[in-house]
Amino acid sequence: MAVTFIRIDDRMIHGQTCTRWAREYPCDGLIAVNDKAATNDVLKAAYKAASGKKTFVWTLDDFKKKSAKVLASDTRYFLIAKNPIDMCKILVEQGFQCDIDTVIVGPCNDREGAIKLGNNQSITQDEADAFEKMAKAGYKIKFALLPDVSIGTWDDFKGKFGY
Repeated sequence: MAVTFIRIDDRMIHGQTCTRWAREYPCDGLIAVNDKAATNDVLKAAYKAASGKKTFVWTLDDFKKKSAKVLASDTRYFLIAKNPIDMCKILVEQGFQCDIDTVIVGPCNDREGAIKLGNNQSITQDEADAFEKMAKAGYKIKFALLPDVSIGTWDDFKGKFGY
């Protein structure tokens, strides 16, 4: 099993959170996918230093090119994207498939144009559209900052976005 956990987190890699989730899901390494981070040496170095695990920071195109290798690997990875739009590109548009059918949504900061769902979890209409596409592709979306701190699923909130 190459990918053991799929997460959206606007911080991408955060040491405490990765440590806590790794107790629930086996993890040898992290794959963070974000074009801006992958093309910024300072951000890339910071993310690689944050977890203490083997960490890759890739663009969406890099992930698409390397995804078959990821699936064939014996290494157990967390797949993390900074936002729902990027994760939708990976799971729906690029068609990445693994044995995981649940996407865990962590922090999504409050910002202009976003609707607050819960503590540190706010999303825009464009992000809601991405969640709906992932849901229609068969993924369960769960909003959880930590394993024992969940505010619900996409089904609980999609009505706020016209779904």
